[in-house]
Amino acid sequence: MNTTRTPLFRALALAGLLASASAQAQFNTTPPVAGAFKRPSAAETALEYRSDGARHLYAAYGKQIHKGKMPPLLYGIAIIETEIGASGEVRSVRVVRQPAAAEVGPWAVEMIKKASPFPAPEKMGAVRYTEIWLVDKSGRFQLDTLTEGQR
Repeated sequence: MNTTRTPLFRALALAGLLASASAQAQFNTTPPVAGAFKRPSAAETALEYRSDGARHLYAAYGKQIHKGKMPPLLYGIAIIETEIGASGEVRSVRVVRQPAAAEVGPWAVEMIKKASPFPAPEKMGAVRYTEIWLVDKSGRFQLDTLTEGQR
């Protein structure tokens, strides 16, 4: 009985590995920046600035935004802290909570860095805020601040 299942088991295992490898391939390179949220931020708190940062990333990576509700099983969820300087430059990016798919963290960090400069936090001088990245296996994402929810 074991010998008849072995080829099928191997085929299924290989198919699973290939699917996993193709999902990981989405995160080997970051997409090009396509736009920006040009206006300075009027935010007075880090929580208010989070919306401006999210809108800026959505403008920069419009093709990578998942439209509609996210699928029930997400490929990766990361919590990322970003520090923005007075002129909107990215000072630092740190993954606070590593996603289960290890490749998602560095991918999101690189996307944030490439999207610099962000809206200048005029009323605060500088800002440090935290955002939750919700990522599916295709490399499309939503940010918790602007999410459309999950199926």
